[in-house]
Amino acid sequence: MSFNWTQLIPGVGHHYDHVATLAITTAATVGIGVAARASLGKGETAVLPADKFSLRGVMEMLTETMSGLAEMVIGEHGKHYVPFFTSVFFFIVFNNLVGMIPGMTPATENINTTFGFGILMFLFYNFQGVKENGIVAYLKHFMGPVIFLAPLMFVIEIVSHLVRPFSLGLRLANVMMGDHTVLSVFLDLVPIGVPIPFYVMGLFVCFVQAFVFTLLSMVYVAFAIAHDH
Repeated sequence: MSFNWTQLIPGVGHHYDHVATLAITTAATVGIGVAARASLGKGETAVLPADKFSLRGVMEMLTETMSGLAEMVIGEHGKHYVPFFTSVFFFIVFNNLVGMIPGMTPATENINTTFGFGILMFLFYNFQGVKENGIVAYLKHFMGPVIFLAPLMFVIEIVSHLVRPFSLGLRLANVMMGDHTVLSVFLDLVPIGVPIPFYVMGLFVCFVQAFVFTLLSMVYVAFAIAHDH
């Protein structure tokens, strides 16, 4: 049973370290968000791009990237969802990166946490679909283009949608668990030098998994709000 820094917090045992980590990262990301918002300033200062590397510059670059991705995947209405998906990406990647710290376990390694993220996405894209199309028109999305196959298609579509939170959660949790396990093994064997390539690979995995989760969520929203069914 490996040591975790969160176990130093009273009442946090081995089985609740991911809960403590999630609480810490939640407080940290909220603090970063408040600091980034304050760095914008007011008036003309708020609309001028950052002229040097700073928290504001990083957040502007992240927001612009998510804006371009949302517009490419969702279309002209994509910019409406930029704040939400930027927050989702940043929160997941921040939790992933915490696992790179020796003695810390990322909350995204636990299936309970990632399944919760999947449930959030499931509720979000279905809500947006009903909001955009209305309940009747949205349900028609599940019935396919051929009327006599509608009952079968409806059942298949319902099952595929119910599986999505599990697939999103399992993908993220399993990959992060594997990455963290590999890094931990090499840190225990040779703590100096040898783990460096695995840290680089781990950083790559942290960003890729946050990107994949966000991208798939955007695809689900794009399908949900579509009018061409």
